[in-house]
Amino acid sequence: MDGPLPAPGGRHECPVLRTARIVSGKWTLVLLRDLAEGPRRFGQLERSLAGISPRTLSQRLRGLEEEGIVERREYRESPPRVEYRLTDKGLALVPIVDAMRDYGSRWLEEGLEAAPAYR
Repeated sequence: MDGPLPAPGGRHECPVLRTARIVSGKWTLVLLRDLAEGPRRFGQLERSLAGISPRTLSQRLRGLEEEGIVERREYRESPPRVEYRLTDKGLALVPIVDAMRDYGSRWLEEGLEAAPAYR
């Protein structure tokens, strides 16, 4: 997909909103977090994302492939091996995931007082 998607009324969709649509699915950000560490096999991702169903994991990976964020590589071995890795487009999302981790660590950790309100 090149260029912004048309929004209702013929306007173009905001880049922030479009990015949010890609990463906002349940499990997507933690999937990106894990893939940022390097290529992973399906079983490794499934174990890391405790509680995700195989069907949901497959759907998330397929959707990220369609967006050009994840690449699926098949190796002709016995038994066959498949790995998932971030593309350059996917790697560009890593600073966003890192910023969210930093924000959560600073502002959302239990036992910490709430951030001061802006006046």
